[in-house]
Amino acid sequence: MRISIRPLSRGTVFRNWVHAALGAALSLPPLTAALLFAPPRWPVWLRVLGFVLAFAVVTVAMGVPLTARRASVRLANGLLGAGLPAPVDTRGSRWVNRLRTAVWLMPHMVLGGVVTAFSCLAVFGAVVFPAAWWGGEERMAFFGLSLRIGEGWRGMWALLPAVGCLALAAGVTLGGAAVLRPLASVLLGHRPGERLAAVEARMNLLAQRNRLAQELHDSIGHTLTASTIQAAVAVELMGSDPAGARRALNSIEETSRAAMDDLDHVLGMLREERPSTAPRPTLADLGPLVAGVRGAGAEVAVEVDGDLARVPAMVSREAYRVVQEGLTNALRHGGRAEIRLRTTVRGGWLEVELTNPVGTGAPARRRPGGQGVRGIGDRVRLLGGTTHAGAVEIGGGDGGGAGGAHWRLLVRIPLRSAS
Repeated sequence: MRISIRPLSRGTVFRNWVHAALGAALSLPPLTAALLFAPPRWPVWLRVLGFVLAFAVVTVAMGVPLTARRASVRLANGLLGAGLPAPVDTRGSRWVNRLRTAVWLMPHMVLGGVVTAFSCLAVFGAVVFPAAWWGGEERMAFFGLSLRIGEGWRGMWALLPAVGCLALAAGVTLGGAAVLRPLASVLLGHRPGERLAAVEARMNLLAQRNRLAQELHDSIGHTLTASTIQAAVAVELMGSDPAGARRALNSIEETSRAAMDDLDHVLGMLREERPSTAPRPTLADLGPLVAGVRGAGAEVAVEVDGDLARVPAMVSREAYRVVQEGLTNALRHGGRAEIRLRTTVRGGWLEVELTNPVGTGAPARRRPGGQGVRGIGDRVRLLGGTTHAGAVEIGGGDGGGAGGAHWRLLVRIPLRSAS
């Protein structure tokens, strides 16, 4: 008994009945057109042909718009509990899906009209029997039948057919929904092409979210590292050089504001699950990035070999993030020691090399498995490139900078990976 009344307690019958009633309402336009094209003066065969053709043409016209399919899916999910995926408008199956929507409208309208008519009659009977008994009538006529009710408690039997009529209305409604639910899966569900397009869209969305998370990590990590070093510089200069301390604090304010803008932008996109339309920085935007690192008190020597304009946009964007993360790591672990950045475009490859001296014990703090180096490796690997990071010994002299232990990040990316 608990299982049988569960649909009633959850309001399923009412939702299913609303879906049927909407189907009955949708049948009014094609039914009206069909009656107009079947005048009584025509022969019977011509009237039947005109009725069927007019009904079919108007129904197809109602199912052609894409909004009709979307609305049908929403109604089937909300009122029938069909659990259908959102429609995907693919070119290869656009008109096929519109015809499938028109075919779906046929059983929706026919079964909706039948369910609505029977349920309304049943509810009418459920009201008539108790009303006649409550009004003191000894006899009543119901669909041509003359029934004796009786007075007082002897007429209480009239409540039984009332309950039966309500049960009949609920049964007819649930039966109609049970027929329409699998039809909705067949006619409104995804075909193989739509399922593939939906999977691709989901994969693109996940890739977009992962990329945004990586860029947010790069941007916020760079800002926090630079701000920490600039704050230390401001503390050192507070007594001897107030103007320099003020510049360091102003730099912290500017970089923090920029990081907050990036954070708001990325979180807004993640909440709304929409693709980013903002331009992403490329190697052409290295100037402000290097200037920010220099503002933190570090010396940065930049060397460019080759034409950066030859680098494809995708490779250039990812290379910018690699440089940003590399500079962040250099600031975090090397302090204000000299950082050397070299970018080379030669022979179909882009090569980015970052080196900076580290103090005693500093290489041990470098964790090759850290999030920064790991993120760089993931970016480069997706583009078909290679990444090498680790401590090296570099000899001094000949303008090559200070010798000793250095941390070296070397990235090589093929230019053809953007095609």
